[in-house]
Amino acid sequence: MRHGFKGRRFARSISHRKSMFANLAVSLLEHEQIVTTLPKAKDLRPIVEKLVTLGKRGDLHARRQVIAQIGNEGVVKRLFDTIAPRYANRNGGYLRIMKAGFRHGDNAAMAVIEFVDRDVSAKGAGDRARIEAESADADAAAA
Repeated sequence: MRHGFKGRRFARSISHRKSMFANLAVSLLEHEQIVTTLPKAKDLRPIVEKLVTLGKRGDLHARRQVIAQIGNEGVVKRLFDTIAPRYANRNGGYLRIMKAGFRHGDNAAMAVIEFVDRDVSAKGAGDRARIEAESADADAAAA
């Protein structure tokens, strides 16, 4: 019997599950929309909503708590500077989960999890900047 054990296990150890959700949270905060399985999206929502609430608080202790949970200071800066002020007047409900059909390989239920008032240009912006920087470095090395 699993009385008192809330949350899904996802066939992973505790440390693996914590790092998986930290990585998912970093991706969601960076791109503001990700596609994952439906159970992972449902378990990720309360984690990220608590991070946004800490971001709305805005003090040093809240910043350190978020860094301890996700471990990426660049994304934490983005959370505190751009995402949290956007939801200053909203009391929760920062994320939306939409079902996205089933995955072709194993028929797993997929979902899109995104911020309610997301910045559409944010998706893939970090990847585009990284590719441009790499191509500029390659051009500089070739010259």
